[in-house]
Amino acid sequence: MNEIDKKLTEKEVRPTAMRTLVYQQLAKQNTAVALTDIELAFTKADRTTLYRTIKTFEEKGIVHQIDDGTGISKYALCEPGCNCEIENDLHLHFHCSNCDKTVCLTEHKIPQISLPEGYVAEDVNLVVKGICSNCSGS
Repeated sequence: MNEIDKKLTEKEVRPTAMRTLVYQQLAKQNTAVALTDIELAFTKADRTTLYRTIKTFEEKGIVHQIDDGTGISKYALCEPGCNCEIENDLHLHFHCSNCDKTVCLTEHKIPQISLPEGYVAEDVNLVVKGICSNCSGS
């Protein structure tokens, strides 16, 4: 069993050929990608299969969805040990207004937010917008 198959199996996802290929594609990226970007990488694959693969990955904590304010959901692999828990695993995202890329800043964790009694957090998303280091020349 290869490394990707082990990672999928650990998350209780059956490692099919398509799931392995999608995981490999996501692992090659250094930015979050939209479903259309994944579709472009697999021109002969069924769009529904790709969508279901991403949704399965999201449900099992293999990828997380990012709302970067562009109106297009983006996806990135979760870091090792991530369970996508609001209390422990949230990090900043950065969206470059010049190149339109979104990156996870996993080393910058979002502090736990104390909500008033009766409020229940279901999702937290913090996106910083600006110019990335590639575009700024830094």
